[in-house]
Amino acid sequence: MTVDLTAIADDLAPTGTLRASINLGNPVLAQGTADAPSGVTVDIARELGRRLSIPVDFACFDAARKSFDAMASGAADVCFLAVDPARETEVAFTAPYVVIEGVYAVPDISAITTIDDVDRDGVRIGVKQGSAYDLYLSRTLKHATVVRGTEGTDEYLAHGLDVAAGIRQPMTTFVDSRAGHRLLNGRFMQIQQAMGTTHTRRFETVDFLRSFVEELKDGGFIADSLRRSGQDSTLVARSAG
Repeated sequence: MTVDLTAIADDLAPTGTLRASINLGNPVLAQGTADAPSGVTVDIARELGRRLSIPVDFACFDAARKSFDAMASGAADVCFLAVDPARETEVAFTAPYVVIEGVYAVPDISAITTIDDVDRDGVRIGVKQGSAYDLYLSRTLKHATVVRGTEGTDEYLAHGLDVAAGIRQPMTTFVDSRAGHRLLNGRFMQIQQAMGTTHTRRFETVDFLRSFVEELKDGGFIADSLRRSGQDSTLVARSAG
């Protein structure tokens, strides 16, 4: 079936420029600065612009919630966020292109030894406000308390919290760079990172984005981009089919 790329571009980027919302707060997906972003999300957006023959403009943020707000408010045309029910009300997601893990850090002296030990009365967990793991833990924890801040590890250190929650890669760096802290074995969640746009787009536009992401996964584009940015290429999500 022939895809009308001009119609897709007009629907997805009515200004004539593809406005991509980039979360620099997730170092697995984006690196660099607001003036010179890089990483797999930047590469995907540029490739999409190339396919549609339109320029790309990057709106960069330091947190996923800000990137989501840009998408939801109409200030961006596409975003790169973790799939979550709270976001799906505003965002039509593709299948994930990368899957990362949410993990816990605790003090070495902590009596908490397993992930199951975390959800107990009196346990306080530092999280980055509006992150995928904030949304997930806020929805699923029965006893522990979520403490939100600019960075979960900063809240954990500043207020002497019991646990810090975050993405495996930066959390590993955190415990490796500071004596007296350790990661709990395993993960408390899988974080499915996907491309998205608003539900106001035509069905054909959303379908094109979903097929586009699958093609990038299957053809090795995502894995190559991850390697170029110093990330683990095995993080590529399995194809939807």
